[in-house]
Amino acid sequence: MQTEARVGVVVEGSQRALSSSHGAVSVDGAARKLAQQHRSQVGTISQLLAGGVAGALAKTCTAPLARLTILFQVQGMHSEVATLRKISIWQEASRIVSEEGFRAFWKGNLVTIAHRLPCSSVNFYAYERYKKLLRKVPGLENHGDNMSADACIHFFGGGLAGITAATATYPLDLVRTRLAAQTNVMYYKGIWHALRTISKEEGIFGLYKGLGATLLGVGPNIAISFSVYETLRSFCQSNWPSDSNVLVNLACGSLSGIASSTATFPLDLVRRRKQLEGAGGRARVYTTGLFGMFRHIVRTERLRGLYRGILPEYYKVVPSVGICFMTYEKLKELLADISTSA
Repeated sequence: MQTEARVGVVVEGSQRALSSSHGAVSVDGAARKLAQQHRSQVGTISQLLAGGVAGALAKTCTAPLARLTILFQVQGMHSEVATLRKISIWQEASRIVSEEGFRAFWKGNLVTIAHRLPCSSVNFYAYERYKKLLRKVPGLENHGDNMSADACIHFFGGGLAGITAATATYPLDLVRTRLAAQTNVMYYKGIWHALRTISKEEGIFGLYKGLGATLLGVGPNIAISFSVYETLRSFCQSNWPSDSNVLVNLACGSLSGIASSTATFPLDLVRRRKQLEGAGGRARVYTTGLFGMFRHIVRTERLRGLYRGILPEYYKVVPSVGICFMTYEKLKELLADISTSA
């Protein structure tokens, strides 16, 4: 993503250059437009830092809802369908507090941060790099004057970035899921214990269980998220240029999260269940491949089973993605200002 740089020299210089041939009103409008079009350029380390902090902060703020989502997603693996219908978000949250304590809402959050820092860093950084590469593709060079080409760049850039980040940090994502899915029996005692136990009991490839479903889901998810965010943000800045960038980024990020989660939630559910296959020494539930898992879930839990946990996911994704985009954009602005003044 790209952020407007808050560099006063650029605005003032544009005003002086335009004032000799235009009135004060047109000068202000042109200067404001130029300032909005000017993008901040920060170094690689600063960009990675902004992306990592943004992702970690967003995940920490919404960790309780993230854990509820995971618990609902995996209930169908070892529970009767009749029992599942009676469980509400409030009942599950009350059970966690009474049986595990309030801090249990953040169970697995340390590994979430350990996963999210590099994952989000690589995600945002790779997105910027892929955008530059895609803009060199024949037919996409004049992206600024072609909305469809611009949307194509955002979509495929986001998808490739998501796949790159997910592949690079997948074992931590799997460990995070298993730690968050634990209730009363603590089979895994921490990040390193989980990594060693999984490698010993399930082999090194056990750390990559569900990677196929993850890549199928994360590519479209991030692609939709980035493209919807960029499109909405450009629309808002064109129509309401005086509005707060913080609020615009927060609102556009939240809407992009809803769109991407709705489109890819079934794949995310299958990914979570695949990650938990064989966890804690339990027998395998699904003996078929990815599409066989879809058929099994639809047959045993009906179509609604593919969207089990979508409600807490919505509650989570609205603030989470909004905070992530908003924090990333703000940190990029701050780091750009620091590097400029240094």
